[in-house]
Amino acid sequence: MTELTNPPAQQLIDGKLVPASDGATYAVLGPATGEVIGHAPDGTAADVEAAIAAARRAFDESDWSTDVALRVRCLRQLHAALLEEAEPFKALTTAEVGMPGFMMGAAGFDVPVDGLRWVTDLLESYEFETDLGVAKPMGIPSRRVVRREPVGVVAAISPWNVPTQINLAKIGPALAAGCTVVLKPAPDTPWVAAELGRLVAERTDIPAGVLNVVTPRSNEVASVLASDPRIDMVSFTGSTATGRAVMAAAAPTLKKVFLELGGKSAAIALDDADVAAVAGATAFTACIHAGQGCAITTRLVVPRDRYDEAVQVAAATMESIGVKDPSDPGAICGPVISQVQRDRVESYLRLAEEEGGTFATGGHVLDDRPGYWVAPTVVAGLDSSSRLAQEEVFGPVLVVLPHDGDDDAVRIANDSAYGLSGSVDSGSLERAKAVADRIRTGTLAVNGGVWFSPDVPFGGYKQSGLGREMGVAGFEEYLETKTLAFPA
Repeated sequence: MTELTNPPAQQLIDGKLVPASDGATYAVLGPATGEVIGHAPDGTAADVEAAIAAARRAFDESDWSTDVALRVRCLRQLHAALLEEAEPFKALTTAEVGMPGFMMGAAGFDVPVDGLRWVTDLLESYEFETDLGVAKPMGIPSRRVVRREPVGVVAAISPWNVPTQINLAKIGPALAAGCTVVLKPAPDTPWVAAELGRLVAERTDIPAGVLNVVTPRSNEVASVLASDPRIDMVSFTGSTATGRAVMAAAAPTLKKVFLELGGKSAAIALDDADVAAVAGATAFTACIHAGQGCAITTRLVVPRDRYDEAVQVAAATMESIGVKDPSDPGAICGPVISQVQRDRVESYLRLAEEEGGTFATGGHVLDDRPGYWVAPTVVAGLDSSSRLAQEEVFGPVLVVLPHDGDDDAVRIANDSAYGLSGSVDSGSLERAKAVADRIRTGTLAVNGGVWFSPDVPFGGYKQSGLGREMGVAGFEEYLETKTLAFPA
């Protein structure tokens, strides 16, 4: 077994780095090997209670929510610490998450860290108060002022696929807005969240209780975060099924809920597009981080008379990519996160066969090596009503669907419970834009445009969630609106 040289992960509760209250830990497994890479505190119900109480106290009794200058200074300190410790943080992410190194220059690390800088810049210039001027509602001269104030205590619940990006996309805007936070990472990836907590404790002036990081292995222990009345908002990223449970748990206290959930995004090639280029690019995208991304385009929708060509190009692309150890500089498709996830993907591969699909490449797990690996897979022969074309697999699996013109392509793209992302390609930008305008989804790449950036709001339609993360809209998720009226 290989142990990382990092010190044991610790929780951050009320400004102190601590183990679980009963001393219990659990093993963190490296997806590439299946071996233990370290241990994390198995947080208890008492730990979660202490974190909530600390966050409540810090919001109610400190000046964090009102001192913009303090928040700016502290967030700048955290940003600087992340930059200074970038290389060990990236290495830890590759080991714990199984994320290929090339992603560290994008969603794995560099972009979310730049997002922390961006939201701090926004904080410095943001107008928290707007004067609406004088009017005479009901004949009474009044000056009206609209003020934006922090929501309060936020429970930030993050998934395992791109944990640093999502952790920072939650705690950055929440802290900038003046909220206090309890961050609960996924049990598969507690360490990178714990490292954020360590940097806050050791390298910033963030007051005790403002950010707390708890790492219970049991989601039942953490479920109180959604229902506790001391929590004012839940910010959750994960599966749609769990999102429903979070929403139900939050309902009795009517707390604010942000949800970024699943996706089954479509990449559309119109009949005047370079279909081979779109097929190759979409197959490449479906391999990134073993397909473990909610916004990845996993449905390739192509003209019927170019279908066979698209399938062949997609298969050839995936075969050329293959799978590699995520620490290999040339790795694009690494392992999936766990045995549970590998088994889940395999069940979808068997489902594809049962539904009448065929594999142009892949179609199996790789059980001849340690760790959790799935062969990049292209599925042909199914229609848009099949479960494989409807349900999120979260593995390197691409289904290719034929369309019969622009209207049919739009129909197929919208034939989904989800609406998170997608792409449209055409030889005519105007035609591509016209199709994009008809697709009900939160983000769309048109003719190769790239939307992922700290200043761009991200979120979905339909069962892909509620609200937006990143951008000004993501910052304002953590604010309430108060209107004041004074005699004029």
